[in-house]
Amino acid sequence: MSQPAPATAPVDATARRVAALALPALVVLAAEPLYVLVDTAVVGHLGRVPLAALAVAGTVMTLVAWLGTVVAYGTTGRSARRFGAGDRAAAVAEGVQASWLALGVGLLVAAGMQVGGGALARTLVGEPGAVADAAGHWLRIAALGAPGLLLAAAGNGWLRGIQDTRRPLWFVLGPNLLSALLCPLLVYPAGLGLVGSAVANALAQTLSGVLFAAALVRERVPLRPRPRLIRQQLGLSRDLLVRGVAFQASFLAATAVAARFGAAAVGAHQIALQLWFFTALVLDALAIAAQSLIGAALGAGDAPGARALARRLALFGGACGVGFAVLIAAGAGVVPALFSADPEVREQAMVAWPWFVALQPIGGVVFALDGVLIGAGDVRYLRNLTIVAALGGFLPAIWLAYALDLGLGGIWAGLMLFVVLRLVALLLRLRSGGWAVVGAVR
Repeated sequence: MSQPAPATAPVDATARRVAALALPALVVLAAEPLYVLVDTAVVGHLGRVPLAALAVAGTVMTLVAWLGTVVAYGTTGRSARRFGAGDRAAAVAEGVQASWLALGVGLLVAAGMQVGGGALARTLVGEPGAVADAAGHWLRIAALGAPGLLLAAAGNGWLRGIQDTRRPLWFVLGPNLLSALLCPLLVYPAGLGLVGSAVANALAQTLSGVLFAAALVRERVPLRPRPRLIRQQLGLSRDLLVRGVAFQASFLAATAVAARFGAAAVGAHQIALQLWFFTALVLDALAIAAQSLIGAALGAGDAPGARALARRLALFGGACGVGFAVLIAAGAGVVPALFSADPEVREQAMVAWPWFVALQPIGGVVFALDGVLIGAGDVRYLRNLTIVAALGGFLPAIWLAYALDLGLGGIWAGLMLFVVLRLVALLLRLRSGGWAVVGAVR
Protein backbone atom coordinates (compact mmCIF):
# COMPACT_ATOMS: atom_id res chain seq x y z
CA MET A 1 0.00 0.00 0.00
CA SER A 2 1.39 3.43 -0.87
CA GLN A 3 1.62 6.30 1.57
CA PRO A 4 -1.40 8.59 1.57
CA ALA A 5 -1.10 11.45 -0.83
CA PRO A 6 -1.44 14.94 0.53
CA ALA A 7 -5.04 16.03 0.39
CA THR A 8 -5.94 18.36 -2.44
CA ALA A 9 -9.14 20.19 -3.26
CA PRO A 10 -12.29 18.16 -2.54
CA VAL A 11 -13.66 16.26 -5.51
CA ASP A 12 -16.72 17.96 -6.99
CA ALA A 13 -19.52 15.38 -6.75
CA THR A 14 -22.64 17.47 -7.18
CA ALA A 15 -25.47 16.04 -9.23
CA ARG A 16 -24.47 18.39 -12.04
CA ARG A 17 -20.87 17.14 -12.00
CA VAL A 18 -21.97 13.49 -11.94
CA ALA A 19 -24.28 14.17 -14.87
CA ALA A 20 -21.50 16.00 -16.73
CA LEU A 21 -19.38 12.84 -16.52
CA ALA A 22 -22.16 10.28 -16.94
CA LEU A 23 -24.09 11.70 -19.91
CA PRO A 24 -21.18 11.84 -22.40
CA ALA A 25 -20.14 8.38 -21.18
CA LEU A 26 -23.67 7.16 -21.92
CA VAL A 27 -23.46 8.42 -25.51
CA VAL A 28 -20.11 6.62 -25.93
CA LEU A 29 -21.58 3.41 -24.50
CA ALA A 30 -24.62 3.64 -26.76
CA ALA A 31 -22.72 4.57 -29.96
CA GLU A 32 -21.52 1.05 -30.78
CA PRO A 33 -24.88 -0.76 -30.19
CA LEU A 34 -26.68 1.90 -32.25
CA TYR A 35 -24.19 1.53 -35.08
CA VAL A 36 -24.66 -2.25 -34.97
CA LEU A 37 -28.39 -1.68 -35.46
CA VAL A 38 -27.70 0.49 -38.52
CA ASP A 39 -25.26 -2.07 -39.89
CA THR A 40 -27.79 -4.86 -39.36
CA ALA A 41 -30.52 -2.90 -41.12
CA VAL A 42 -28.26 -2.21 -44.11
CA VAL A 43 -27.02 -5.79 -44.44
CA GLY A 44 -30.48 -7.20 -43.80
CA HIS A 45 -31.60 -6.01 -47.23
CA LEU A 46 -28.90 -8.10 -48.89
CA GLY A 47 -30.72 -11.29 -47.99
CA ARG A 48 -30.81 -14.09 -45.44
CA VAL A 49 -27.24 -15.41 -45.91
CA PRO A 50 -25.40 -12.06 -45.44
CA LEU A 51 -27.57 -11.24 -42.42
CA ALA A 52 -26.85 -14.62 -40.83
CA ALA A 53 -23.14 -14.18 -41.55
CA LEU A 54 -23.15 -10.76 -39.88
CA ALA A 55 -24.93 -12.20 -36.85
CA VAL A 56 -22.27 -14.90 -36.45
CA ALA A 57 -19.17 -12.79 -37.14
CA GLY A 58 -20.51 -9.74 -35.32
CA THR A 59 -20.76 -11.81 -32.14
CA VAL A 60 -17.00 -12.36 -32.26
CA MET A 61 -16.29 -8.64 -32.61
CA THR A 62 -18.71 -7.94 -29.77
CA LEU A 63 -16.53 -10.17 -27.60
CA VAL A 64 -13.46 -8.17 -28.67
CA ALA A 65 -15.29 -4.97 -27.72
CA TRP A 66 -16.05 -6.51 -24.32
CA LEU A 67 -12.32 -7.12 -23.82
CA GLY A 68 -11.87 -3.42 -24.55
CA THR A 69 -14.37 -2.54 -21.83
CA VAL A 70 -12.31 -4.59 -19.36
CA VAL A 71 -9.18 -2.63 -20.32
CA ALA A 72 -11.04 0.69 -20.03
CA TYR A 73 -12.44 -0.03 -16.57
CA GLY A 74 -9.08 -1.23 -15.30
CA THR A 75 -7.41 1.94 -16.56
CA THR A 76 -9.95 4.46 -15.27
CA GLY A 77 -9.44 3.80 -11.56
CA ARG A 78 -5.63 3.77 -11.75
CA SER A 79 -5.54 6.92 -13.86
CA ALA A 80 -8.09 8.70 -11.64
CA ARG A 81 -6.04 7.99 -8.49
CA ARG A 82 -2.96 9.62 -9.96
CA PHE A 83 -5.02 12.51 -11.28
CA GLY A 84 -6.56 13.04 -7.83
CA ALA A 85 -3.05 13.06 -6.33
CA GLY A 86 -2.28 16.04 -8.56
CA ASP A 87 -0.04 14.14 -10.98
CA ARG A 88 -1.68 14.48 -14.38
CA ALA A 89 1.42 13.22 -16.21
CA ALA A 90 1.35 9.96 -14.22
CA ALA A 91 -2.39 9.64 -14.88
CA VAL A 92 -1.76 9.93 -18.60
CA ALA A 93 1.18 7.52 -18.30
CA GLU A 94 -1.30 4.88 -17.14
CA GLY A 95 -3.08 5.51 -20.43
CA VAL A 96 0.16 5.06 -22.37
CA GLN A 97 0.77 1.63 -20.86
CA ALA A 98 -2.89 0.62 -21.26
CA SER A 99 -2.64 1.65 -24.91
CA TRP A 100 0.43 -0.54 -25.46
CA LEU A 101 -1.45 -3.42 -23.86
CA ALA A 102 -4.52 -2.74 -26.00
CA LEU A 103 -2.47 -2.42 -29.19
CA GLY A 104 -0.70 -5.72 -28.51
CA VAL A 105 -3.95 -7.58 -27.89
CA GLY A 106 -5.56 -5.92 -30.93
CA LEU A 107 -2.72 -6.97 -33.23
CA LEU A 108 -2.95 -10.53 -31.92
CA VAL A 109 -6.71 -10.55 -32.62
CA ALA A 110 -6.24 -9.14 -36.12
CA ALA A 111 -3.51 -11.65 -36.97
CA GLY A 112 -5.40 -14.53 -35.39
CA MET A 113 -8.50 -13.81 -37.45
CA GLN A 114 -6.49 -13.78 -40.69
CA VAL A 115 -5.29 -17.29 -39.85
CA GLY A 116 -8.29 -18.78 -38.06
CA GLY A 117 -11.28 -16.55 -38.86
CA GLY A 118 -12.70 -18.99 -41.38
CA ALA A 119 -12.37 -21.99 -39.06
CA LEU A 120 -13.92 -20.02 -36.20
CA ALA A 121 -16.87 -19.02 -38.39
CA ARG A 122 -17.43 -22.65 -39.46
CA THR A 123 -17.32 -23.73 -35.81
CA LEU A 124 -19.90 -21.13 -34.80
CA VAL A 125 -22.19 -21.92 -37.72
CA GLY A 126 -21.83 -25.65 -37.12
CA GLU A 127 -21.12 -26.64 -40.71
CA PRO A 128 -19.36 -25.38 -43.86
CA GLY A 129 -21.44 -23.51 -46.38
CA ALA A 130 -22.40 -20.08 -47.66
CA VAL A 131 -23.09 -18.55 -44.23
CA ALA A 132 -19.79 -19.79 -42.75
CA ASP A 133 -17.82 -18.60 -45.79
CA ALA A 134 -19.41 -15.14 -45.72
CA ALA A 135 -18.94 -14.85 -41.94
CA GLY A 136 -15.26 -15.81 -42.19
CA HIS A 137 -14.68 -13.26 -44.97
CA TRP A 138 -16.41 -10.48 -42.98
CA LEU A 139 -14.48 -11.40 -39.85
CA ARG A 140 -11.07 -11.32 -41.52
CA ILE A 141 -11.70 -7.79 -42.81
CA ALA A 142 -13.47 -6.38 -39.76
CA ALA A 143 -10.77 -7.77 -37.43
CA LEU A 144 -8.27 -5.39 -39.02
CA GLY A 145 -10.02 -2.73 -36.93
CA ALA A 146 -9.37 -4.59 -33.66
CA PRO A 147 -6.19 -2.63 -32.78
CA GLY A 148 -8.09 0.63 -33.20
CA LEU A 149 -11.09 -0.69 -31.27
CA LEU A 150 -8.95 -1.65 -28.28
CA LEU A 151 -6.84 1.53 -28.47
CA ALA A 152 -10.08 3.50 -28.26
CA ALA A 153 -11.12 1.51 -25.19
CA ALA A 154 -7.81 2.26 -23.44
CA GLY A 155 -8.20 5.91 -24.44
CA ASN A 156 -11.64 6.02 -22.92
CA GLY A 157 -10.14 4.64 -19.72
CA TRP A 158 -7.43 7.23 -19.14
CA LEU A 159 -9.51 10.18 -20.33
CA ARG A 160 -12.30 9.21 -17.91
CA GLY A 161 -9.61 8.96 -15.25
CA ILE A 162 -8.66 12.60 -15.75
CA GLN A 163 -12.40 13.37 -15.77
CA ASP A 164 -12.54 14.26 -19.46
CA THR A 165 -15.57 12.57 -21.01
CA ARG A 166 -16.05 15.13 -23.78
CA ARG A 167 -13.15 14.16 -26.02
CA PRO A 168 -14.12 10.45 -25.94
CA LEU A 169 -17.61 11.53 -26.99
CA TRP A 170 -16.28 13.02 -30.23
CA PHE A 171 -13.55 10.42 -30.76
CA VAL A 172 -16.15 7.63 -30.69
CA LEU A 173 -19.26 9.32 -32.04
CA GLY A 174 -17.54 10.95 -35.05
CA PRO A 175 -16.07 7.74 -36.53
CA ASN A 176 -19.29 5.82 -35.83
CA LEU A 177 -21.36 8.45 -37.66
CA LEU A 178 -18.90 8.37 -40.56
CA SER A 179 -19.14 4.59 -40.67
CA ALA A 180 -22.94 4.73 -40.56
CA LEU A 181 -22.81 6.92 -43.68
CA LEU A 182 -20.15 4.84 -45.43
CA CYS A 183 -21.75 1.48 -44.76
CA PRO A 184 -24.78 1.81 -47.09
CA LEU A 185 -22.63 3.52 -49.73
CA LEU A 186 -20.05 0.74 -49.72
CA VAL A 187 -22.64 -2.03 -49.55
CA TYR A 188 -24.90 -0.78 -52.37
CA PRO A 189 -23.62 1.92 -54.80
CA ALA A 190 -20.02 0.68 -54.50
CA GLY A 191 -21.28 -2.88 -54.95
CA LEU A 192 -19.15 -4.41 -52.18
CA GLY A 193 -22.08 -6.11 -50.47
CA LEU A 194 -21.25 -7.67 -47.10
CA VAL A 195 -17.58 -6.76 -47.55
CA GLY A 196 -18.60 -3.09 -47.51
CA SER A 197 -20.01 -3.54 -44.03
CA ALA A 198 -16.72 -5.04 -42.80
CA VAL A 199 -14.67 -2.25 -44.39
CA ALA A 200 -16.88 0.43 -42.79
CA ASN A 201 -16.44 -1.25 -39.39
CA ALA A 202 -12.66 -1.50 -39.69
CA LEU A 203 -12.29 2.09 -40.90
CA ALA A 204 -14.39 3.52 -38.05
CA GLN A 205 -12.53 1.56 -35.38
CA THR A 206 -9.13 2.44 -36.81
CA LEU A 207 -9.99 6.13 -37.03
CA SER A 208 -11.24 6.13 -33.45
CA GLY A 209 -8.04 4.45 -32.25
CA VAL A 210 -5.90 6.98 -34.13
CA LEU A 211 -7.78 9.89 -32.51
CA PHE A 212 -7.19 8.48 -29.02
CA ALA A 213 -3.52 7.77 -29.80
CA ALA A 214 -3.09 11.34 -31.08
CA ALA A 215 -4.57 12.63 -27.81
CA LEU A 216 -1.84 10.72 -25.94
CA VAL A 217 0.87 12.20 -28.15
CA ARG A 218 -0.46 15.73 -27.53
CA GLU A 219 -0.04 15.20 -23.78
CA ARG A 220 3.77 15.17 -24.32
CA VAL A 221 4.50 12.32 -21.91
CA PRO A 222 7.03 9.51 -22.48
CA LEU A 223 5.52 6.91 -24.80
CA ARG A 224 7.88 3.96 -24.23
CA PRO A 225 6.40 0.73 -22.84
CA ARG A 226 6.93 0.06 -19.12
CA PRO A 227 6.53 -3.69 -18.53
CA ARG A 228 6.02 -3.36 -14.75
CA LEU A 229 3.00 -1.07 -15.17
CA ILE A 230 1.62 -3.26 -17.95
CA ARG A 231 1.85 -6.32 -15.67
CA GLN A 232 -0.04 -4.44 -12.93
CA GLN A 233 -2.75 -3.50 -15.41
CA LEU A 234 -2.94 -7.09 -16.63
CA GLY A 235 -3.60 -8.26 -13.06
CA LEU A 236 -6.44 -5.78 -12.69
CA SER A 237 -7.88 -6.67 -16.10
CA ARG A 238 -7.67 -10.39 -15.25
CA ASP A 239 -9.92 -9.94 -12.21
CA LEU A 240 -12.42 -7.88 -14.23
CA LEU A 241 -12.31 -10.48 -17.01
CA VAL A 242 -13.07 -13.35 -14.62
CA ARG A 243 -15.93 -11.31 -13.15
CA GLY A 244 -17.31 -10.70 -16.65
CA VAL A 245 -17.09 -14.37 -17.57
CA ALA A 246 -19.15 -15.20 -14.45
CA PHE A 247 -21.82 -12.75 -15.63
CA GLN A 248 -21.85 -14.12 -19.17
CA ALA A 249 -22.07 -17.73 -18.00
CA SER A 250 -24.94 -16.89 -15.65
CA PHE A 251 -27.04 -15.15 -18.28
CA LEU A 252 -26.31 -17.88 -20.83
CA ALA A 253 -27.49 -20.50 -18.33
CA ALA A 254 -30.65 -18.49 -17.64
CA THR A 255 -31.47 -18.42 -21.35
CA ALA A 256 -30.83 -22.18 -21.58
CA VAL A 257 -33.27 -22.81 -18.71
CA ALA A 258 -35.87 -20.47 -20.24
CA ALA A 259 -35.63 -22.41 -23.51
CA ARG A 260 -36.63 -25.56 -21.64
CA PHE A 261 -39.94 -23.92 -20.73
CA GLY A 262 -40.84 -23.49 -24.41
CA ALA A 263 -40.53 -21.00 -27.26
CA ALA A 264 -42.93 -18.45 -25.73
CA ALA A 265 -41.04 -18.42 -22.43
CA VAL A 266 -37.61 -17.99 -23.99
CA GLY A 267 -38.94 -15.30 -26.32
CA ALA A 268 -40.40 -13.36 -23.40
CA HIS A 269 -37.19 -13.88 -21.44
CA GLN A 270 -35.20 -12.43 -24.34
CA ILE A 271 -37.41 -9.33 -24.45
CA ALA A 272 -37.13 -8.67 -20.71
CA LEU A 273 -33.42 -9.48 -20.61
CA GLN A 274 -32.52 -7.16 -23.50
CA LEU A 275 -34.53 -4.37 -21.87
CA TRP A 276 -32.67 -5.08 -18.63
CA PHE A 277 -29.38 -4.79 -20.54
CA PHE A 278 -30.57 -1.47 -21.98
CA THR A 279 -31.33 -0.01 -18.55
CA ALA A 280 -28.00 -1.44 -17.37
CA LEU A 281 -26.30 0.54 -20.15
CA VAL A 282 -27.69 3.78 -18.74
CA LEU A 283 -26.79 2.85 -15.17
CA ASP A 284 -23.31 1.85 -16.34
CA ALA A 285 -22.72 5.47 -17.33
CA LEU A 286 -23.29 6.38 -13.67
CA ALA A 287 -20.81 3.66 -12.68
CA ILE A 288 -18.22 5.23 -15.00
CA ALA A 289 -18.70 8.59 -13.28
CA ALA A 290 -18.27 6.79 -9.95
CA GLN A 291 -14.99 5.22 -11.11
CA SER A 292 -13.57 8.60 -12.05
CA LEU A 293 -14.72 10.51 -8.97
CA ILE A 294 -13.85 7.83 -6.40
CA GLY A 295 -10.41 7.23 -7.89
CA ALA A 296 -9.70 10.97 -7.81
CA ALA A 297 -10.88 11.34 -4.21
CA LEU A 298 -8.73 8.43 -2.97
CA GLY A 299 -5.75 9.63 -5.00
CA ALA A 300 -6.13 12.99 -3.25
CA GLY A 301 -5.92 11.23 0.13
CA ASP A 302 -9.54 12.01 1.01
CA ALA A 303 -10.91 8.73 2.39
CA PRO A 304 -13.82 10.37 4.33
CA GLY A 305 -14.77 12.32 1.21
CA ALA A 306 -14.63 9.13 -0.87
CA ARG A 307 -16.93 7.32 1.58
CA ALA A 308 -19.40 10.22 1.59
CA LEU A 309 -19.22 10.32 -2.21
CA ALA A 310 -19.91 6.57 -2.40
CA ARG A 311 -23.07 7.00 -0.33
CA ARG A 312 -24.20 9.86 -2.54
CA LEU A 313 -23.57 7.88 -5.71
CA ALA A 314 -25.55 4.95 -4.29
CA LEU A 315 -28.47 7.33 -3.73
CA PHE A 316 -28.14 8.65 -7.29
CA GLY A 317 -28.18 5.06 -8.57
CA GLY A 318 -31.23 4.18 -6.51
CA ALA A 319 -33.05 7.30 -7.73
CA CYS A 320 -32.30 6.43 -11.37
CA GLY A 321 -33.52 2.89 -10.72
CA VAL A 322 -36.78 4.16 -9.22
CA GLY A 323 -37.29 6.31 -12.32
CA PHE A 324 -36.80 3.30 -14.58
CA ALA A 325 -39.13 1.21 -12.42
CA VAL A 326 -41.92 3.75 -12.80
CA LEU A 327 -41.47 3.92 -16.59
CA ILE A 328 -41.27 0.14 -16.99
CA ALA A 329 -44.32 -0.45 -14.80
CA ALA A 330 -46.28 2.12 -16.81
CA GLY A 331 -45.27 0.42 -20.07
CA ALA A 332 -46.25 -3.09 -19.01
CA GLY A 333 -49.23 -3.22 -21.34
CA VAL A 334 -47.44 -1.63 -24.29
CA VAL A 335 -43.72 -2.46 -24.42
CA PRO A 336 -43.89 -6.28 -24.86
CA ALA A 337 -46.29 -5.81 -27.78
CA LEU A 338 -43.62 -3.70 -29.54
CA PHE A 339 -41.37 -6.75 -29.64
CA SER A 340 -43.83 -9.55 -30.37
CA ALA A 341 -47.32 -9.99 -31.78
CA ASP A 342 -47.55 -13.48 -30.26
CA PRO A 343 -50.09 -13.43 -27.39
CA GLU A 344 -48.31 -16.28 -25.58
CA VAL A 345 -45.02 -14.40 -25.62
CA ARG A 346 -46.73 -11.28 -24.25
CA GLU A 347 -48.41 -13.35 -21.57
CA GLN A 348 -45.08 -14.85 -20.53
CA ALA A 349 -43.49 -11.39 -20.53
CA MET A 350 -46.04 -10.33 -17.93
CA VAL A 351 -44.76 -13.15 -15.70
CA ALA A 352 -41.26 -11.65 -15.74
CA TRP A 353 -42.41 -8.02 -15.69
CA PRO A 354 -43.00 -7.54 -11.91
CA TRP A 355 -39.51 -8.93 -11.22
CA PHE A 356 -38.07 -6.69 -13.95
CA VAL A 357 -39.68 -3.63 -12.33
CA ALA A 358 -38.56 -4.57 -8.82
CA LEU A 359 -34.98 -5.10 -9.98
CA GLN A 360 -34.53 -1.51 -11.15
CA PRO A 361 -34.00 0.36 -7.83
CA ILE A 362 -31.84 -2.45 -6.44
CA GLY A 363 -29.85 -2.65 -9.67
CA GLY A 364 -29.34 1.11 -9.67
CA VAL A 365 -27.59 0.96 -6.30
CA VAL A 366 -25.58 -2.13 -7.28
CA PHE A 367 -24.29 -0.56 -10.51
CA ALA A 368 -23.26 2.61 -8.69
CA LEU A 369 -21.41 0.66 -5.99
CA ASP A 370 -19.75 -1.52 -8.63
CA GLY A 371 -18.36 1.70 -10.08
CA VAL A 372 -17.24 2.84 -6.62
CA LEU A 373 -15.21 -0.33 -6.00
CA ILE A 374 -13.75 -0.39 -9.53
CA GLY A 375 -12.69 3.23 -9.06
CA ALA A 376 -11.13 2.26 -5.74
CA GLY A 377 -9.27 -0.65 -7.37
CA ASP A 378 -11.10 -3.14 -5.15
CA VAL A 379 -11.75 -5.45 -8.10
CA ARG A 380 -10.64 -8.66 -6.40
CA TYR A 381 -13.53 -8.28 -3.96
CA LEU A 382 -15.90 -7.66 -6.88
CA ARG A 383 -14.56 -10.72 -8.70
CA ASN A 384 -15.02 -12.99 -5.69
CA LEU A 385 -18.44 -11.55 -4.91
CA THR A 386 -19.70 -12.13 -8.45
CA ILE A 387 -18.46 -15.73 -8.50
CA VAL A 388 -20.02 -16.51 -5.10
CA ALA A 389 -23.33 -14.84 -5.99
CA ALA A 390 -23.46 -16.70 -9.31
CA LEU A 391 -22.43 -20.14 -8.07
CA GLY A 392 -24.15 -19.88 -4.69
CA GLY A 393 -27.29 -18.01 -5.70
CA PHE A 394 -28.21 -17.40 -9.33
CA LEU A 395 -27.27 -20.72 -10.96
CA PRO A 396 -28.73 -23.00 -8.24
CA ALA A 397 -31.91 -20.88 -8.18
CA ILE A 398 -32.59 -21.04 -11.91
CA TRP A 399 -31.94 -24.79 -12.16
CA LEU A 400 -34.16 -25.30 -9.12
CA ALA A 401 -36.81 -23.32 -10.98
CA TYR A 402 -36.47 -25.80 -13.83
CA ALA A 403 -36.59 -28.82 -11.52
CA LEU A 404 -39.71 -27.51 -9.77
CA ASP A 405 -41.28 -26.28 -13.05
CA LEU A 406 -41.55 -22.70 -11.74
CA GLY A 407 -41.38 -21.22 -15.22
CA LEU A 408 -40.12 -17.79 -16.18
CA GLY A 409 -41.04 -16.35 -12.79
CA GLY A 410 -38.59 -18.74 -11.15
CA ILE A 411 -35.79 -17.65 -13.48
CA TRP A 412 -36.36 -13.97 -12.74
CA ALA A 413 -36.63 -14.71 -9.02
CA GLY A 414 -33.16 -16.23 -9.40
CA LEU A 415 -31.94 -13.05 -11.08
CA MET A 416 -33.42 -11.05 -8.20
CA LEU A 417 -31.54 -13.25 -5.72
CA PHE A 418 -28.31 -12.68 -7.68
CA VAL A 419 -28.70 -8.90 -7.54
CA VAL A 420 -29.82 -8.85 -3.89
CA LEU A 421 -26.83 -10.95 -2.81
CA ARG A 422 -24.52 -8.49 -4.57
CA LEU A 423 -26.34 -5.54 -3.00
CA VAL A 424 -25.96 -6.92 0.54
CA ALA A 425 -22.27 -7.72 0.04
CA LEU A 426 -21.57 -4.33 -1.55
CA LEU A 427 -23.30 -2.47 1.29
CA LEU A 428 -21.29 -4.46 3.85
CA ARG A 429 -18.09 -3.63 1.97
CA LEU A 430 -19.10 0.02 1.78
CA ARG A 431 -19.77 0.14 5.51
CA SER A 432 -16.46 -1.57 6.39
CA GLY A 433 -14.43 1.14 4.65
CA GLY A 434 -11.81 -1.47 3.67
CA TRP A 435 -12.07 -0.41 0.06
CA ALA A 436 -11.12 3.23 0.75
CA VAL A 437 -7.35 2.89 0.43
CA VAL A 438 -5.80 6.30 -0.25
CA GLY A 439 -2.78 7.14 -2.36
CA ALA A 440 -1.79 7.56 -5.99
CA VAL A 441 -1.64 3.76 -6.37
CA ARG A 442 -3.37 0.97 -4.51
